[in-house]
Amino acid sequence: MTASIPSLDTPLLGAPETITRPDGTRLSARRAGEGPDVVLAHGYMGNEGDFAIVQRQLVEAGHRVITFDQRAHGQSTLGTDGLTSRVMADDYRAVLEHFDVRDAVLLGHSMGGFLSVVFAQEHPEVVAERLRGLVLVGAHAGRVAEGNLQNKLQIPLLERGVMAAIVRSPRLGRAMARTLFGEWAHEPYVEHTREGMTHHDMRRSLPILRAQVEEDWYPNLGRIQLPTVVLCGDRDRTCLPWHSQRLGRDIPNARNVWLPGVGHMVPCEAPSSILDHVRALSRS
Repeated sequence: MTASIPSLDTPLLGAPETITRPDGTRLSARRAGEGPDVVLAHGYMGNEGDFAIVQRQLVEAGHRVITFDQRAHGQSTLGTDGLTSRVMADDYRAVLEHFDVRDAVLLGHSMGGFLSVVFAQEHPEVVAERLRGLVLVGAHAGRVAEGNLQNKLQIPLLERGVMAAIVRSPRLGRAMARTLFGEWAHEPYVEHTREGMTHHDMRRSLPILRAQVEEDWYPNLGRIQLPTVVLCGDRDRTCLPWHSQRLGRDIPNARNVWLPGVGHMVPCEAPSSILDHVRALSRS
């Protein structure tokens, strides 16, 4: 049975490309496939490789898929403008323009969903020109530590270097990574998640973590006019389900889809759900 489970270590399709931003940031991105456009935006401490399964499924289903590493994540660098939510949301505009994306579905997971919300509120003219739908996966619009002790503890642990020490320990790191999953977690996925964290410069990315804790983009969700699907695992302990409930309620053309037994790592726990809803939005 294990042999039939897709591997997250499968190389992404498409050759890397570099998008240079005015502040010197170099975003690593790639495109693969042909067909309706889909743009995938990963979460905090992640990289575009987190979408290895989803990217391949979408390409096989007849889509052109754009992936990229957020600034200061993966192979992307950090320029002089730093890691604010508005700066990172503007990177989304740059990615869409670089690949001349049209009529696309934008999918944001976790931090990628948070930044998709910021992007949609800050750049409505770009959204109207280049997007047809939004998929928010395990996402939020700020205040991510509200009601969540685990998230409240993250910042001091990151600041003191404790989190980096935890993830470097195979036993402790796997135990922490396991909390990101729901009822079922394929152990190679857990180890892939832990290992990815060991390669991430946690202290450098603290500003965007603080932004997710301190900022509140909920009051203006009504500005987002895109058809939106809000996907959430009902066992998500990282981005609590109240965030998805609020997104689904306050975005005018949104609907909630709940995934029983699934945790925060939807792109590898339930990739077929992502495929189904992206394809439905592409055809709508």
